[in-house]
Amino acid sequence: MDSLVILIAVLVLAGFVGYTVISKVPNTLHTPLMSGTNAIHGIVVLGGLLLMAESSGFLEKLLLVIAVAFGTINVVGGFLVTDRMLEMFKGKRREEPAAAPKPDGSEGS
Repeated sequence: MDSLVILIAVLVLAGFVGYTVISKVPNTLHTPLMSGTNAIHGIVVLGGLLLMAESSGFLEKLLLVIAVAFGTINVVGGFLVTDRMLEMFKGKRREEPAAAPKPDGSEGS
């Protein structure tokens, strides 16, 4: 029972620390932070897949399938959002100006 209380305390403290750290991140660092988080979630998905090989009961396998599915959705969605955010930082491409007409009235080329 004591170990359960300790685990719950660690979870709650980790939540508070995570919220405090993330809330202090400037806007310019959110994209790199999201990319790093997506890489970590990819490792979590891989760990879930490895645990599926060692799971024995139906409930364990079901929970692992659900966890891997949600983790995969999180990774893919995170990379899509990161890609979209990076597109916002790219400069807009300028179209080449049309050739100015020549003084004699003919089109320039």
